[in-house]
Amino acid sequence: MNANMTLAALLEEEHQQIDSGIEAFVSAENGDDRTGELTTAIQALRRHIYLEEAMVFPSLRAAGMVAPVFVMLREHGEIWRTLDELETGVASGVDRRELLTFCAQLTGQLDSHNMKEEQILYPQTDGVLTGEATAELRAFLASGELPDGWACAQARA
Repeated sequence: MNANMTLAALLEEEHQQIDSGIEAFVSAENGDDRTGELTTAIQALRRHIYLEEAMVFPSLRAAGMVAPVFVMLREHGEIWRTLDELETGVASGVDRRELLTFCAQLTGQLDSHNMKEEQILYPQTDGVLTGEATAELRAFLASGELPDGWACAQARA
């Protein structure tokens, strides 16, 4: 992690890494098992949703971005449910075509969702997060892990 990068750039970089893991699975040649990359991407996306909901969104909401945060939370719930289906499919060994269908659904969700975050929310992060919140987020980005049993707000609702 580059200490000179803005929070927005760091968060966007995570989006790109997650997308790359999904793409590695989707573009795999016949017989090339890339479920490990897919599983890593799923875990990284769950962790990313956690850091947004626990560390980024509260400051953005306090800064008056209530409606955009609400939309992102709702979309997190939809993404989370797709991740659940994908993980279940991987764990139960469903046919690759079925996993590809879930991947296509997830990719569609992420394309729209990430664009909104990157254009609307992320540019505000460096300006609204306190020094302490920024340090916490940077530390988490470097080495933080999703807390056991945590689920996004809309998955708990």
